[in-house]
Amino acid sequence: MATHKLLLLPGDGIGPEVMAEVKRLIDWLNKSGTARFETEQGLVGGSAYDAHKVSITDATMDQAKAADAVIFGAVGGPKWDGVPYEARPEAGLLRLRKELGLFGNLRPAVCYPALADASSLKRDAVEGLDIMIVRELTGGVYFGEPKTITDLGNGQKRAVDTQVYDTYEIERIGRVAFDLARKRRNKVTSMEKRNVMKTGVLWNEVMTQLHAREYRDVTLEHQLADSGGMNLVKYPKQFDVIVTDNLFGDMLSDIAAMLTGSLGMLPSASLGEVDAKSRKRKALYEPVHGSAPDIAGKGLANPIAMIASFGMALRYSFDMGVLADKLDAAIATVLAKGLRTADIKSEGTTQVTTTQMGEAILKELQAQ
Repeated sequence: MATHKLLLLPGDGIGPEVMAEVKRLIDWLNKSGTARFETEQGLVGGSAYDAHKVSITDATMDQAKAADAVIFGAVGGPKWDGVPYEARPEAGLLRLRKELGLFGNLRPAVCYPALADASSLKRDAVEGLDIMIVRELTGGVYFGEPKTITDLGNGQKRAVDTQVYDTYEIERIGRVAFDLARKRRNKVTSMEKRNVMKTGVLWNEVMTQLHAREYRDVTLEHQLADSGGMNLVKYPKQFDVIVTDNLFGDMLSDIAAMLTGSLGMLPSASLGEVDAKSRKRKALYEPVHGSAPDIAGKGLANPIAMIASFGMALRYSFDMGVLADKLDAAIATVLAKGLRTADIKSEGTTQVTTTQMGEAILKELQAQ
Protein backbone atom coordinates (compact mmCIF):
# COMPACT_ATOMS: atom_id res chain seq x y z
CA MET A 1 0.00 0.00 0.00
CA ALA A 2 1.39 3.37 -1.04
CA THR A 3 2.10 6.03 1.59
CA HIS A 4 0.74 9.48 0.75
CA LYS A 5 2.33 12.65 2.11
CA LEU A 6 0.00 15.33 3.42
CA LEU A 7 0.80 18.83 4.63
CA LEU A 8 -1.83 20.07 7.09
CA LEU A 9 -2.15 23.86 7.37
CA PRO A 10 -4.89 24.59 9.93
CA GLY A 11 -4.48 28.38 9.76
CA ASP A 12 -6.49 30.77 11.92
CA GLY A 13 -9.81 31.09 13.72
CA ILE A 14 -11.82 27.89 13.49
CA GLY A 15 -9.22 26.35 11.16
CA PRO A 16 -7.47 24.31 13.88
CA GLU A 17 -10.81 23.06 15.26
CA VAL A 18 -12.12 21.72 11.96
CA MET A 19 -8.69 20.40 11.00
CA ALA A 20 -8.68 18.35 14.22
CA GLU A 21 -11.63 16.37 12.87
CA VAL A 22 -9.72 15.59 9.67
CA LYS A 23 -6.76 14.47 11.76
CA ARG A 24 -9.09 12.17 13.69
CA LEU A 25 -10.22 10.65 10.39
CA ILE A 26 -6.66 10.25 9.09
CA ASP A 27 -5.58 8.55 12.32
CA TRP A 28 -8.39 6.01 11.95
CA LEU A 29 -7.59 5.34 8.29
CA ASN A 30 -3.96 4.67 9.23
CA LYS A 31 -4.78 2.48 12.24
CA SER A 32 -7.42 0.45 10.41
CA GLY A 33 -5.15 -0.16 7.43
CA THR A 34 -7.69 1.44 5.08
CA ALA A 35 -5.06 3.85 3.78
CA ARG A 36 -1.62 5.10 4.72
CA PHE A 37 -0.92 8.80 5.20
CA GLU A 38 2.18 10.54 6.48
CA THR A 39 1.40 14.01 7.78
CA GLU A 40 3.30 17.19 8.56
CA GLN A 41 1.80 20.37 9.96
CA GLY A 42 2.74 24.00 9.39
CA LEU A 43 1.69 27.59 9.96
CA VAL A 44 -0.07 29.81 7.45
CA GLY A 45 -1.90 33.12 7.56
CA GLY A 46 -2.12 35.11 10.77
CA SER A 47 -0.56 32.36 12.86
CA ALA A 48 2.48 32.38 10.56
CA TYR A 49 2.67 36.17 10.78
CA ASP A 50 2.62 36.05 14.58
CA ALA A 51 5.51 33.58 14.58
CA HIS A 52 7.57 34.74 11.60
CA LYS A 53 6.20 38.10 10.34
CA VAL A 54 5.23 36.51 7.01
CA SER A 55 2.01 34.75 5.95
CA ILE A 56 3.91 31.61 4.99
CA THR A 57 7.61 30.80 5.29
CA ASP A 58 9.89 29.47 2.57
CA ALA A 59 10.32 26.30 4.62
CA THR A 60 6.57 25.68 4.71
CA MET A 61 6.39 26.33 0.97
CA ASP A 62 9.06 23.67 0.47
CA GLN A 63 6.95 21.25 2.52
CA ALA A 64 3.93 22.06 0.35
CA LYS A 65 5.89 21.40 -2.83
CA ALA A 66 7.09 18.05 -1.48
CA ALA A 67 3.63 16.91 -0.35
CA ASP A 68 1.20 14.86 -2.41
CA ALA A 69 -1.56 17.21 -1.26
CA VAL A 70 -2.06 20.20 1.02
CA ILE A 71 -5.06 20.23 3.38
CA PHE A 72 -5.82 23.86 4.27
CA GLY A 73 -8.08 25.26 7.01
CA ALA A 74 -8.82 28.99 6.91
CA VAL A 75 -6.90 32.24 7.38
CA GLY A 76 -7.46 35.80 8.50
CA GLY A 77 -9.32 37.82 11.08
CA PRO A 78 -9.55 41.36 12.48
CA LYS A 79 -6.43 40.76 14.57
CA TRP A 80 -4.29 41.12 11.42
CA ASP A 81 -6.11 43.98 9.71
CA GLY A 82 -3.15 46.30 10.30
CA VAL A 83 -0.31 44.10 9.03
CA PRO A 84 1.57 45.08 5.86
CA TYR A 85 -0.36 44.25 2.68
CA GLU A 86 2.23 41.77 1.44
CA ALA A 87 2.11 39.91 4.78
CA ARG A 88 -1.69 39.79 5.15
CA PRO A 89 -2.98 36.30 6.02
CA GLU A 90 -4.60 35.77 2.61
CA ALA A 91 -1.22 36.28 0.92
CA GLY A 92 -0.14 32.88 2.20
CA LEU A 93 -2.95 31.16 0.33
CA LEU A 94 -2.26 33.19 -2.82
CA ARG A 95 1.41 32.20 -2.69
CA LEU A 96 0.49 28.53 -2.34
CA ARG A 97 -1.81 28.75 -5.36
CA LYS A 98 0.79 30.57 -7.46
CA GLU A 99 3.91 28.55 -6.63
CA LEU A 100 2.12 25.19 -6.78
CA GLY A 101 0.53 26.19 -10.09
CA LEU A 102 -3.00 25.54 -8.85
CA PHE A 103 -4.94 26.86 -11.83
CA GLY A 104 -8.15 24.85 -11.48
CA ASN A 105 -10.58 25.45 -8.60
CA LEU A 106 -13.36 22.88 -8.12
CA ARG A 107 -16.29 23.96 -5.95
CA PRO A 108 -19.15 21.50 -5.71
CA ALA A 109 -22.55 22.70 -4.56
CA VAL A 110 -24.43 19.71 -3.20
CA CYS A 111 -27.68 19.95 -1.26
CA TYR A 112 -28.04 17.07 1.18
CA PRO A 113 -31.67 15.90 1.36
CA ALA A 114 -31.85 16.60 5.10
CA LEU A 115 -30.88 20.24 4.52
CA ALA A 116 -33.12 21.13 1.58
CA ASP A 117 -35.24 23.37 3.79
CA ALA A 118 -32.18 25.30 4.96
CA SER A 119 -31.71 26.85 1.53
CA SER A 120 -33.05 30.32 0.78
CA LEU A 121 -34.80 28.74 -2.22
CA LYS A 122 -37.81 26.47 -2.15
CA ARG A 123 -37.18 22.78 -1.48
CA ASP A 124 -38.15 21.65 -4.98
CA ALA A 125 -35.58 24.04 -6.47
CA VAL A 126 -32.62 22.65 -4.54
CA GLU A 127 -33.50 19.12 -3.41
CA GLY A 128 -31.07 16.80 -5.16
CA LEU A 129 -28.87 19.69 -6.32
CA ASP A 130 -25.40 18.53 -7.39
CA ILE A 131 -23.40 20.95 -9.52
CA MET A 132 -19.70 21.66 -9.92
CA ILE A 133 -18.23 25.10 -10.56
CA VAL A 134 -14.79 25.04 -12.19
CA ARG A 135 -13.04 28.37 -11.69
CA GLU A 136 -9.80 29.40 -13.39
CA LEU A 137 -7.64 30.38 -10.44
CA THR A 138 -4.28 31.84 -11.51
CA GLY A 139 -5.13 34.26 -14.31
CA GLY A 140 -7.60 36.99 -15.11
CA VAL A 141 -8.11 40.29 -13.36
CA TYR A 142 -6.73 39.14 -9.99
CA PHE A 143 -3.26 38.60 -11.44
CA GLY A 144 -3.19 40.71 -14.62
CA GLU A 145 -0.70 43.57 -15.01
CA PRO A 146 -0.67 46.52 -14.82
CA LYS A 147 -2.40 46.71 -11.46
CA THR A 148 -1.98 50.24 -10.15
CA ILE A 149 -3.41 53.21 -8.29
CA THR A 150 -2.11 56.48 -9.71
CA ASP A 151 -2.43 59.93 -8.10
CA LEU A 152 -3.70 62.29 -10.80
CA GLY A 153 -3.55 65.37 -8.62
CA ASN A 154 -6.36 67.67 -7.54
CA GLY A 155 -7.66 65.00 -5.20
CA GLN A 156 -8.20 62.52 -8.03
CA LYS A 157 -6.82 58.99 -8.33
CA ARG A 158 -7.08 56.32 -11.02
CA ALA A 159 -7.16 52.58 -10.23
CA VAL A 160 -6.37 49.98 -12.89
CA ASP A 161 -6.87 46.23 -12.80
CA THR A 162 -6.11 44.28 -15.97
CA GLN A 163 -8.11 41.28 -17.19
CA VAL A 164 -5.76 39.04 -19.20
CA TYR A 165 -6.18 35.52 -20.57
CA ASP A 166 -4.09 33.50 -23.03
CA THR A 167 -5.43 30.64 -25.12
CA TYR A 168 -3.54 27.96 -23.18
CA GLU A 169 -5.03 29.13 -19.86
CA ILE A 170 -8.56 28.79 -21.20
CA GLU A 171 -7.84 25.43 -22.83
CA ARG A 172 -6.42 23.82 -19.70
CA ILE A 173 -9.31 24.88 -17.45
CA GLY A 174 -11.71 23.84 -20.19
CA ARG A 175 -10.21 20.35 -20.22
CA VAL A 176 -10.70 20.07 -16.46
CA ALA A 177 -14.37 20.94 -16.89
CA PHE A 178 -14.99 18.60 -19.82
CA ASP A 179 -13.17 15.70 -18.15
CA LEU A 180 -15.25 16.18 -14.99
CA ALA A 181 -18.46 16.32 -17.00
CA ARG A 182 -17.65 12.98 -18.61
CA LYS A 183 -17.75 11.43 -15.13
CA ARG A 184 -20.95 13.26 -14.16
CA ARG A 185 -23.94 14.15 -16.37
CA ASN A 186 -21.92 15.07 -19.46
CA LYS A 187 -22.84 18.75 -19.68
CA VAL A 188 -20.65 21.87 -19.47
CA THR A 189 -21.91 25.45 -19.27
CA SER A 190 -19.24 28.04 -20.09
CA MET A 191 -19.85 31.52 -18.67
CA GLU A 192 -18.21 34.80 -19.69
CA LYS A 193 -19.13 38.35 -20.79
CA ARG A 194 -18.35 38.26 -24.50
CA ASN A 195 -20.87 41.05 -25.10
CA VAL A 196 -18.66 43.63 -23.37
CA MET A 197 -15.24 42.04 -22.75
CA LYS A 198 -12.57 40.97 -25.26
CA THR A 199 -11.42 38.25 -22.86
CA GLY A 200 -14.99 36.95 -22.98
CA VAL A 201 -14.85 36.82 -26.79
CA LEU A 202 -11.62 34.80 -26.64
CA TRP A 203 -12.94 32.57 -23.84
CA ASN A 204 -16.04 31.70 -25.88
CA GLU A 205 -13.98 31.08 -29.01
CA VAL A 206 -11.42 28.83 -27.32
CA MET A 207 -14.05 26.79 -25.43
CA THR A 208 -16.04 26.28 -28.65
CA GLN A 209 -12.96 25.13 -30.57
CA LEU A 210 -11.76 22.85 -27.74
CA HIS A 211 -15.19 21.23 -27.61
CA ALA A 212 -15.28 20.62 -31.35
CA ARG A 213 -11.74 19.25 -31.39
CA GLU A 214 -11.67 16.99 -28.31
CA TYR A 215 -15.03 16.73 -26.53
CA ARG A 216 -17.86 16.36 -29.04
CA ASP A 217 -19.43 13.70 -26.80
CA VAL A 218 -20.05 16.33 -24.08
CA THR A 219 -22.90 18.84 -24.33
CA LEU A 220 -21.57 22.42 -24.30
CA GLU A 221 -23.69 25.52 -23.78
CA HIS A 222 -22.68 29.16 -23.35
CA GLN A 223 -24.25 31.72 -21.03
CA LEU A 224 -23.34 35.29 -20.19
CA ALA A 225 -22.09 35.32 -16.59
CA ASP A 226 -24.74 37.74 -15.31
CA SER A 227 -27.53 35.70 -16.88
CA GLY A 228 -25.88 32.58 -15.47
CA GLY A 229 -26.00 34.06 -11.98
CA MET A 230 -29.71 34.72 -12.42
CA ASN A 231 -30.30 31.15 -13.58
CA LEU A 232 -28.37 29.78 -10.61
CA VAL A 233 -31.00 31.17 -8.29
CA LYS A 234 -33.91 30.61 -10.68
CA TYR A 235 -33.41 26.97 -11.62
CA PRO A 236 -30.00 25.70 -10.41
CA LYS A 237 -30.61 22.05 -11.31
CA GLN A 238 -30.33 22.89 -15.02
CA PHE A 239 -26.54 22.93 -14.55
CA ASP A 240 -23.99 20.13 -14.23
CA VAL A 241 -20.48 21.62 -14.64
CA ILE A 242 -20.02 25.39 -14.92
CA VAL A 243 -16.64 26.67 -16.12
CA THR A 244 -15.67 30.32 -15.89
CA ASP A 245 -12.85 32.76 -15.24
CA ASN A 246 -11.30 33.86 -11.97
CA LEU A 247 -13.52 36.88 -11.22
CA PHE A 248 -16.86 35.40 -12.28
CA GLY A 249 -15.94 32.08 -10.68
CA ASP A 250 -15.34 33.82 -7.38
CA MET A 251 -18.81 35.38 -7.42
CA LEU A 252 -20.81 32.54 -8.97
CA SER A 253 -19.39 29.91 -6.63
CA ASP A 254 -20.44 31.95 -3.59
CA ILE A 255 -23.94 32.25 -5.04
CA ALA A 256 -24.04 28.49 -5.57
CA ALA A 257 -22.75 27.91 -2.06
CA MET A 258 -25.72 29.64 -0.49
CA LEU A 259 -28.15 27.48 -2.46
CA THR A 260 -27.17 24.65 -0.13
CA GLY A 261 -28.02 26.56 3.04
CA SER A 262 -24.59 27.18 4.59
CA LEU A 263 -21.04 28.00 3.56
CA GLY A 264 -20.00 25.65 6.35
CA MET A 265 -21.09 22.69 4.24
CA LEU A 266 -19.00 23.14 1.11
CA PRO A 267 -15.52 21.84 0.24
CA SER A 268 -13.20 22.83 -2.59
CA ALA A 269 -10.17 21.58 -4.48
CA SER A 270 -7.47 23.54 -6.28
CA LEU A 271 -5.57 21.48 -8.84
CA GLY A 272 -2.39 21.92 -10.85
CA GLU A 273 -1.17 20.39 -14.09
CA VAL A 274 -0.76 16.61 -14.31
CA ASP A 275 2.96 15.78 -14.40
CA ALA A 276 3.74 13.90 -17.60
CA LYS A 277 6.12 11.47 -15.87
CA SER A 278 4.60 10.83 -12.45
CA ARG A 279 0.96 11.36 -13.59
CA LYS A 280 0.47 13.22 -10.30
CA ARG A 281 -0.63 16.82 -9.83
CA LYS A 282 -0.14 19.38 -7.07
CA ALA A 283 -3.34 19.99 -5.16
CA LEU A 284 -4.74 21.95 -2.24
CA TYR A 285 -8.05 21.16 -0.54
CA GLU A 286 -9.92 23.64 1.65
CA PRO A 287 -13.40 24.45 2.95
CA VAL A 288 -15.17 27.38 1.32
CA HIS A 289 -15.92 29.05 4.65
CA GLY A 290 -13.67 31.61 6.32
CA SER A 291 -11.89 31.61 9.66
CA ALA A 292 -14.96 32.82 11.64
CA PRO A 293 -12.90 34.24 14.54
CA ASP A 294 -16.07 35.21 16.40
CA ILE A 295 -16.87 31.56 17.13
CA ALA A 296 -13.32 30.20 17.34
CA GLY A 297 -12.66 28.02 20.38
CA LYS A 298 -16.33 27.64 21.25
CA GLY A 299 -17.03 24.26 19.68
CA LEU A 300 -19.59 25.84 17.34
CA ALA A 301 -17.75 25.40 14.04
CA ASN A 302 -19.17 23.07 11.39
CA PRO A 303 -16.43 20.58 10.37
CA ILE A 304 -18.34 19.08 7.44
CA ALA A 305 -16.77 21.30 4.75
CA MET A 306 -13.30 20.48 6.08
CA ILE A 307 -14.03 16.75 6.21
CA ALA A 308 -15.59 16.84 2.74
CA SER A 309 -12.50 18.70 1.45
CA PHE A 310 -10.41 15.77 2.64
CA GLY A 311 -12.92 13.56 0.81
CA MET A 312 -12.13 15.48 -2.39
CA ALA A 313 -8.43 14.77 -1.77
CA LEU A 314 -9.23 11.06 -1.57
CA ARG A 315 -11.07 11.33 -4.88
CA TYR A 316 -8.86 13.62 -6.95
CA SER A 317 -5.35 13.09 -5.56
CA PHE A 318 -5.33 9.49 -4.37
CA ASP A 319 -7.80 7.68 -6.63
CA MET A 320 -9.84 6.52 -3.64
CA GLY A 321 -13.25 7.30 -5.10
CA VAL A 322 -14.98 4.41 -3.30
CA LEU A 323 -13.73 5.65 0.08
CA ALA A 324 -14.73 9.21 -0.82
CA ASP A 325 -18.24 7.97 -1.66
CA LYS A 326 -18.44 6.24 1.72
CA LEU A 327 -17.38 9.43 3.48
CA ASP A 328 -20.03 11.43 1.62
CA ALA A 329 -22.62 8.81 2.59
CA ALA A 330 -21.53 9.00 6.24
CA ILE A 331 -22.07 12.78 6.23
CA ALA A 332 -25.51 12.38 4.65
CA THR A 333 -26.48 9.74 7.22
CA VAL A 334 -25.46 11.89 10.17
CA LEU A 335 -27.50 14.78 8.81
CA ALA A 336 -30.46 12.49 8.17
CA LYS A 337 -30.33 11.48 11.83
CA GLY A 338 -30.88 15.12 12.77
CA LEU A 339 -27.45 16.08 14.12
CA ARG A 340 -26.58 19.71 13.44
CA THR A 341 -23.91 22.23 14.34
CA ALA A 342 -25.19 25.68 15.27
CA ASP A 343 -25.02 27.13 11.74
CA ILE A 344 -27.47 24.58 10.30
CA LYS A 345 -29.64 23.87 13.32
CA SER A 346 -33.40 23.95 12.82
CA GLU A 347 -36.47 22.99 14.80
CA GLY A 348 -36.60 19.32 15.67
CA THR A 349 -32.86 18.71 15.26
CA THR A 350 -30.13 18.09 17.82
CA GLN A 351 -27.32 20.61 18.17
CA VAL A 352 -23.85 19.13 18.56
CA THR A 353 -20.34 20.50 18.93
CA THR A 354 -17.60 20.48 16.33
CA THR A 355 -16.03 17.42 17.94
CA GLN A 356 -19.33 15.57 18.30
CA MET A 357 -20.11 16.09 14.62
CA GLY A 358 -16.69 14.80 13.61
CA GLU A 359 -17.05 11.77 15.88
CA ALA A 360 -20.52 11.00 14.51
CA ILE A 361 -19.31 11.08 10.91
CA LEU A 362 -16.37 8.81 11.70
CA LYS A 363 -18.68 6.38 13.51
CA GLU A 364 -20.93 6.15 10.45
CA LEU A 365 -17.92 5.61 8.19
CA GLN A 366 -16.66 2.83 10.45
CA ALA A 367 -20.08 1.14 10.31
CA GLN A 368 -20.00 0.80 6.52
